[in-house]
Amino acid sequence: MTRSKAGRRSVTKTERKRGRYIQARLPQKDRVTDLAFDATLRAAAPYQKTRDRDDVALALEKQDLREKVRVRRSANLIIFAVDASWSMAVAERMEATKGAIMSLLTDAYQRRDRVGLIVFNKNESHLVLPPTNSVQLARQALADIAVGGKTPLSAGLMMSYEVFRKESYTHPDVIPMLILLTDGAGNVSLSDLPPQEEAHRIADLIKDAGVRSVVINMEHAAFDQGLAKQLAERLDGPCHTLADLRADTLYQAVLDELD
Repeated sequence: MTRSKAGRRSVTKTERKRGRYIQARLPQKDRVTDLAFDATLRAAAPYQKTRDRDDVALALEKQDLREKVRVRRSANLIIFAVDASWSMAVAERMEATKGAIMSLLTDAYQRRDRVGLIVFNKNESHLVLPPTNSVQLARQALADIAVGGKTPLSAGLMMSYEVFRKESYTHPDVIPMLILLTDGAGNVSLSDLPPQEEAHRIADLIKDAGVRSVVINMEHAAFDQGLAKQLAERLDGPCHTLADLRADTLYQAVLDELD
């Protein structure tokens, strides 16, 4: 039987010698380890009449050298970071999140993506589901998630950053993505900084690490102060509203960002 979907979802440039050769470029380092012979030949050809070719068929100089640019299919690492405090419609949020994660995991099984879940409330965050593509592990982890308490937004963001950083060492070709479900109103700090300032600084770290982000604003429109949108701007990602938060639409929003 043939699979209905091609292997990994995303295509990315790679510095390794594996992958499809798509174009050539000037060398980025002094030493060329992946020579693009065709492009090097074209660069040297116009100068052959003026170069000394007594004992060679092709006279090459350093400025002629070109190296290959390759692309390969890479898996995605999708981390859901979910505010489980009492500040928002917890039941609706958690049910939609669980549905979207299960849909993503079913898709990930074919695409080789990996999905994780971080839940933050009270004074700390928890890695409820370490990055996995196991549907069975996800179902067990999602079965019973406690809710209530304060909103340690900084803790949730910092744990997300640490998970991405750790995964970058063990899976360097994986493309990271953060799905953050919050109203953006953190009220617990990890340091002496005000909660909002601290959360924004950690958001800058996540953005600088090359993580793509999507913020789902969980605040009701009548009480929205724009905090989730501000956080999305610091993460350099889109901000969706509470109306988008159904399992099917959340799942599709993630797929749109991956594409």
